[in-house]
Amino acid sequence: MKLFPALEKTYTKEQRSALQAQRLAHEISFGPVVFQASRLIVKFGIMQLLIDSGDGLTVGEVAEKTGLSHYAVQVLLESSLTVGTTLCTGDRFTASKAGWFLLNDPMVQVNMAFNHDVNYQGLFRLEEALLNGAPEGLKVFGDWKTIYEGLSELPAQVQKSWFDFDHYYSDEAFDEALKVVFAGQPRTLLDVGGNTGRWALRCVDYSDEIQVTIMDLPAQLEMMKQHTAGRKGAERISGHGVDLLDRTVPFPAGFDIVWMSQFLDCFPDEEVTSLLARAADSMDDGATLFIMETFWDRQRLETAAYCLTQISLYFTAMANGNSKMYHSEDMMRCVDAAGLKIEKIIDGLGKAHSLVVCKKKQ
Repeated sequence: MKLFPALEKTYTKEQRSALQAQRLAHEISFGPVVFQASRLIVKFGIMQLLIDSGDGLTVGEVAEKTGLSHYAVQVLLESSLTVGTTLCTGDRFTASKAGWFLLNDPMVQVNMAFNHDVNYQGLFRLEEALLNGAPEGLKVFGDWKTIYEGLSELPAQVQKSWFDFDHYYSDEAFDEALKVVFAGQPRTLLDVGGNTGRWALRCVDYSDEIQVTIMDLPAQLEMMKQHTAGRKGAERISGHGVDLLDRTVPFPAGFDIVWMSQFLDCFPDEEVTSLLARAADSMDDGATLFIMETFWDRQRLETAAYCLTQISLYFTAMANGNSKMYHSEDMMRCVDAAGLKIEKIIDGLGKAHSLVVCKKKQ
């Protein structure tokens, strides 16, 4: 298995002493407790108070400023101290560097909301999901085969955290991807799994000529129409409602560009190959298929790889029970098996994305 240099350095050799390894094992065993305590120390405004305080605050001072009981503040601060998000000198607590990031890193905020609102309850059924190959954790929200079928019916806060998460990881990459996709001045684009139409809106804003068709579940297209209504260029965005898992359903033909962003990670290998093969069948020799994904093995920073491999277990427990954030070599095999060839891979888009440029094999 090939890894980018920063990952190979970390993942091929033991990095910790025995005591550090033991500490990590205990951190894992108390992971749910640490997560909730850390979430609440931010939600209750305690971390912000500590950062703003300068010389730190006592338990009593934090209790007075937040309106929480002395007990509630004490257990949260003592937990955070041993976690490493606060420091204590005498009886005064201050924020550590990790505490600052816990409060101020947008990715941490998005991930924490996603894990609390979308994943936390359902992950209790991760074992069942792994054994059954189905998203058993999704049952906490409804009786759907996949989370995508139920997106429009999820509780408002759960839906918000899901979309915030999805958009955060894609939005920054869109700026750079647009330049690549529109370099050949395409006139038509098929956005497969286009969700709420966020990419489609960026396309019609970027080009006055482009016509975008979003291919997705009918329920998703209804959400897309609501989201794009009245927006600039919305008249050049249309929908094509299908069940993408129905292998008998062909892709519409005649598009200059076929676009799949954060889409194929929603499917297992065999479905990925089927989707790509149907896309290839719809393409003429001049068409280009773009795959934009966050491949965990192609990350410049180890923290990104860590986040992505944990997100895989959201797919296991909540999304569909059988997909993941892919290693790029697995995706390359699917591309080849579908009758496509990779012209190039552009890494480093946004925070974590790669753009795979594909053509039909001759």
